[in-house]
Amino acid sequence: MYAMKYMNKQQCIERDEVRNVFRELEILQEIEHVFLVNLWYSFQDEEDMFMVVDLLLGGDLRYHLQQNVQFSEDTVRLYICEMALALDYLRSQHIIHRDVKPDNILLDEQGHAHLTDFNIATIIKDGERATALAGTKPYMAPEIFHSFVNGGTGYSFEVDWWSVGVMAYELLRGWRPYDIHSSNAVESLVQLFSTVSVQYVPTWSKEMVALLRKLLTVNPEHRFSSLQDMQTAPSLAHVLWDDLSEKKVEPGFVPNKGRLHCDPTFELEEMILESRPLHKKKKRLAKNKSRDSSRDSSQSNDYLQDCLDAIQQDFVIFNREK
Repeated sequence: MYAMKYMNKQQCIERDEVRNVFRELEILQEIEHVFLVNLWYSFQDEEDMFMVVDLLLGGDLRYHLQQNVQFSEDTVRLYICEMALALDYLRSQHIIHRDVKPDNILLDEQGHAHLTDFNIATIIKDGERATALAGTKPYMAPEIFHSFVNGGTGYSFEVDWWSVGVMAYELLRGWRPYDIHSSNAVESLVQLFSTVSVQYVPTWSKEMVALLRKLLTVNPEHRFSSLQDMQTAPSLAHVLWDDLSEKKVEPGFVPNKGRLHCDPTFELEEMILESRPLHKKKKRLAKNKSRDSSRDSSQSNDYLQDCLDAIQQDFVIFNREK
């Protein structure tokens, strides 16, 4: 069983998203890891591009936060460790994810965490730095805003570890360490990090607070940002990393097996509201063929057709089993 994601070519062209889709495919075809949502196949037809990926039935962490799940320190510690292994692997592949957040972490049926959505990931070769303002504001590291406002030297892999810190804090507390929203001006955020300090809950263990402090360190040079850093943390001293990487450590939170871990109204909208649903594709393509043969082309149609032809030509068909 797999999950399939499909993207309408014409909509991707209209929204200027083709490059992102291609980059995501290019990255996913090169990587595979136990705590990522891995790509298995990619293919296309006239209308759509398809990605077939691991099926994870446990829902994403945002959904469980909205269901008011109370995550224990042990559970959150396990997610931090699983993400540490995923990020360590991505670093070895020169990849910064840039969008680590509860919405992009999916659980399998046993409750293990998997990172997904490489839509805005970037590859940086040795010594390079990223400079684009990319990510989801409440989870973006201070140096991303800093680099954008002051032009600085850019940023690197450390930004993803900051996001893990924000996410872990949110799972434990129910809200984020900084009150940041997508509407906040970037300039005001640079100011915020130098003036506001994070409040930790007195009932949290000293070890957990120490770990969160290390992840939520404003200066990236002093932040925990590697697997080696994590392995030195007192709160993770007893972690059996080899067992963990083989999913032998049992998660504290296991999604309820008999339930759908998503908002069904949102998922069913696809069937009801989607203007080009998959189950009507065959009829539609036949209709389009007969219409195309009887129609004069206009300039805007020519441009669209050129773009569609380019996608058709550049799209990489992929099969992990080969």
